[in-house]
Amino acid sequence: QEFASVWAQVEQDMKSRGKTFADEDTTEEKAQAEYRKIAERRVRLGLVLAQVGERADIKVSDEEVNQALIARVRQFPGQEQQVWDFYRKNPQALAELRAPLFEEKVVDHILGQVKLVEETVSKEALFADEDDDDTTGEKPADEAEAKDEKTEAKAD
Repeated sequence: QEFASVWAQVEQDMKSRGKTFADEDTTEEKAQAEYRKIAERRVRLGLVLAQVGERADIKVSDEEVNQALIARVRQFPGQEQQVWDFYRKNPQALAELRAPLFEEKVVDHILGQVKLVEETVSKEALFADEDDDDTTGEKPADEAEAKDEKTEAKAD
């Protein structure tokens, strides 16, 4: 369901810009695979946020939803009553306003528990592969020299 929503948005965007997948240096199949991964990641993130929010007993009040609804209504000048009625008559649409409010509160909750620690690291350590066993990100001297020798041999 999430993929269908994401893919519909992609197709609409491509159509409105008059672009094809070939214009984007890809195929429809490759684009679908990429956007399927994005949709799956979004669903997993939503599940994690829901679980954290539930454990922390985070709630979105009706007042917060009303404020979000008022902000949405203001985005459609001249159609305020129709937009208001649409959201009031469609619980799913109202839930789509509530969801980002909930997610924001959960993220704020998580950030409130984070203890920021500044640490100075070398450029090499910053860009080192995460798979390195050495947590400093630095390679032992003999390993680095061996790698340099291989590089020189290839360059010749």
